[in-house]
Amino acid sequence: MVKKNILIIVVLAFLMSHSTWAQERFLTKADRKYQEYSFSPAIDIYKKVLDKGYVSAELLKNLGNSYYFNADYKEAADTYKRLLKDYKTEIGPEYYFRYSQSLKSLGDYEASQELMDQFSQMTSGDLRAGFFKQEKDYLEEIKKNSGRYEIKPFEYNTTYSEFAPSYYKKGLIFSSDRDTGNLAKYRHTWNSKDFLDLYKVNSDSIDNNRVTKLGDDINTRLHESTSVVTNDGKHLYFTRNNFKDGKYITDENGIIRLKLLRATLVDGVWTNIEELPFNSDSYSTAHPAFSPDGKTLYFASDMPGSLGQSDIFRVSLYADGMFGTPENLGNTINTEARETFPFITSDNVMYFSSDGHPGLGGLDVFATKIESGTYNGAVMNVGEPVNSKMDDFTFIFSEDTRKGYFASNRDEGLGADDIYSFVETEPLKLVCDQSVSGTVRDKITNEVLVGATVKVIDEDNQELLTTVTDSDGKYNLSIDCNRGNFVRALMQGYVPSEEYLGKSDGKPNIIDFYLERDQVTAGFGDDLAKLLQLSTIYFDFDKYNIRKDSEIEVEKVIAAMEKYPSLKIKVNSHTDSRGRDAYNLWLSQKRAEATVQYMISKGIAEDRLKGEGFGETKLINKCENGVRCSAKEHEKNRRSEFIILE
Repeated sequence: MVKKNILIIVVLAFLMSHSTWAQERFLTKADRKYQEYSFSPAIDIYKKVLDKGYVSAELLKNLGNSYYFNADYKEAADTYKRLLKDYKTEIGPEYYFRYSQSLKSLGDYEASQELMDQFSQMTSGDLRAGFFKQEKDYLEEIKKNSGRYEIKPFEYNTTYSEFAPSYYKKGLIFSSDRDTGNLAKYRHTWNSKDFLDLYKVNSDSIDNNRVTKLGDDINTRLHESTSVVTNDGKHLYFTRNNFKDGKYITDENGIIRLKLLRATLVDGVWTNIEELPFNSDSYSTAHPAFSPDGKTLYFASDMPGSLGQSDIFRVSLYADGMFGTPENLGNTINTEARETFPFITSDNVMYFSSDGHPGLGGLDVFATKIESGTYNGAVMNVGEPVNSKMDDFTFIFSEDTRKGYFASNRDEGLGADDIYSFVETEPLKLVCDQSVSGTVRDKITNEVLVGATVKVIDEDNQELLTTVTDSDGKYNLSIDCNRGNFVRALMQGYVPSEEYLGKSDGKPNIIDFYLERDQVTAGFGDDLAKLLQLSTIYFDFDKYNIRKDSEIEVEKVIAAMEKYPSLKIKVNSHTDSRGRDAYNLWLSQKRAEATVQYMISKGIAEDRLKGEGFGETKLINKCENGVRCSAKEHEKNRRSEFIILE
């Protein structure tokens, strides 16, 4: 019996060890597929391991990411939820961000926002966190931009994927996995779909209403997608997997990268295909687009110098066909997430897709105005119905016709990805001009300052605009209200003053400046209270001792008297009209004397000081006995004056 029990234990131990070994073998295979971006097999294998009861933080991370990058946001959210619940101490902020994005794609904006709050607390320096903090009301902003497009499905969609439309002659080139004829072994393991080829439609009179493939030189048994044809129609730039001499090429991690290629039109055939010189086997370059003049090529890449998973770059294209050095467009456009699929209109508006800027879920389409070759303008979500809870991308648009196309994997589509056509019914207000005007005055005399300079300075301390005041001391400026700006007034002999204006709805704004002199010249009869810009010196009701919060104002007068030993002053104290006249006169006298005594206690000689109370005998407004006045109007009469005697 003992031997039998021992045998059972040995068998069980063997079976358990075999089971553990099998799970580890499954995981090793899944991890390898994940590292190769082969997400569909990875999902299947990870799920098998989970079904057997084996779970770890790493497994849930990879499984969640596999769902996320395949746009299966429901499964991604469920997996990330389990990851955060069971392995909170073992995950970084990126998983909070992806969980938030997944929930946003499912329409759970409240939970998504809570996760973004946590993400922001964990990554104060992250650009996405910065955008989120600045634009917590982003859903309201998106709502304002929505409803400006009428969309309908592209008539050539199929149950396969269609996306990446680009203008070609009078029609389009687009990418699809329809009818590729690839065998199952050549299907892409990312999503178990056929590889993509490039097609054209309505581009030639003989091809009207007929979808045809581009030539065999263009299409291979791996991916071809996102294309653009040069203005002269002689060159086609497109994206292809790293494929050479009939073989695909991987990087050191086994990943087949994307590359940009250029084809030349010879006798009606796209041929002489060549790689662009900034391609690499170790990173991807993809999704080409041209500036209106054709001298700048834009593209997406994760090359060194990228801020996130993919960034948008630009590179100069010279007349001889050579290229300059690629430049990252910077952190106004790019984030730590995905920025991709650029398109530039004839008016230099750049549209691109991102899941790093605040959006509705997945990739959203954004727009920004390129000004003088800079990319610091407002980045605006184009809103619904172009954007949805799912991925929306490859947006192209004609400024002339106000028509365009984009792709989306939204649920109501015919295939995995579908192309949609649209008409823009109302332009997106990318440049928000706000009128800012006002008057610049001397703070003491209230006189207008003619020829004062007024500048607009951005949040990076770069001067944007400047003007001068006219003969009435007035100025008028127009600023971009899509961004924060400082309006600063300057005049020789005065201390500069400025006001900050944040993003706004563009309504006119009036800012009057009252500049203080950088040096004050005073003489007999001048009031130091005005010259030194003293705040009101308050006394408690029915009291005449100086309050703590007023001491600092009296100390300013003391400092002036210490600086100028010959200076003598008279303290005049006044009340408002409320109360009996005789009492107000007595109370003001006591307050004047209390002020003098305070200054003597601080070291000012008694013979340099006088004090007199005037009660309500020298009101500076209409608030006499029997006249109804506000508390603020009465307050103006309760004042102290420091009149220069010598």
